[in-house]
Amino acid sequence: MRKPLSINARNRLVGYSFLLPNIIGFMAFILLPVLASFVMSFTEWNGFGTIQFVGVDNYIRLMGDTNFRTSLVNSMLFTVVSVPVTLLLSILIAIALNKGLRWIPLFRTAIFLPHITATIAVAIIWQLLFNPSMGPINEFLRAVGVDSPPGWLSSTDWSLLSVMIVYVWHSVGYYMILYLAGLQGIPSHLYEAAEIDGAGAVRKFFNVTLPMLSPVIFFTTIIGVINSFKVFDLIFILTQGGPGRSTHVLVYDIYNTAFKSFDYGYASAMAYVLFIIILLIAALQFVGQKKWVNY
Repeated sequence: MRKPLSINARNRLVGYSFLLPNIIGFMAFILLPVLASFVMSFTEWNGFGTIQFVGVDNYIRLMGDTNFRTSLVNSMLFTVVSVPVTLLLSILIAIALNKGLRWIPLFRTAIFLPHITATIAVAIIWQLLFNPSMGPINEFLRAVGVDSPPGWLSSTDWSLLSVMIVYVWHSVGYYMILYLAGLQGIPSHLYEAAEIDGAGAVRKFFNVTLPMLSPVIFFTTIIGVINSFKVFDLIFILTQGGPGRSTHVLVYDIYNTAFKSFDYGYASAMAYVLFIIILLIAALQFVGQKKWVNY
């Protein structure tokens, strides 16, 4: 006769049974596709014919692909500009709203609302705002004396910046909430001690607020970099990568290569190069955080 399971064993089985659906979902929809795309990056396949193993040819091809370099530069530029601006605005807004004043909850909700608004709705609204002939932005610029306002989304000089503006507006509310949580977790006695030492508002910000917020800043920096490199939906709706290739970023290029050109092997290689870039940036951030993050 089999020995009955102990209470601890039964509890473990119950716990694993609750985890099992998530484990199956993770393996089926994340782990296996990731492994399959890694293998596919060493092949040439259009989705219909025979899969042909080509070794590292796809990666060598990337090194001489000018379109890929353009997308990489655009992605880097997008990250270098949009992430610092988003995080700085988020911190300043969070500090301004971290007060017990009247109507503050309403302002917090209004600033967070764009983040939970559907991306397609956000993009359509900003397309109307950026309309070069009838949009309110250019109408305002003409009213204040600008004779030739920018073409925004239709201009190769302004299109990427225009997408950055929309991205920052759409994202700043999310990071604001994170910074608000961090600000509200700072002990009040630290500010009281700083006041006793004669510190003003500026010194309290740099000597108390920023050091205590450093773990949140570290987290939001990593998330911000990852999200900026993953930007796709706004570009897909706003510009379709144009005009020309002025707003082609890596994820949009991967999409075009895989689902328009049906070059799945090459697209997989591009995806893994993007993964390596993000991994290296994150690793550098984890190494550097030892010098400035206070836990």
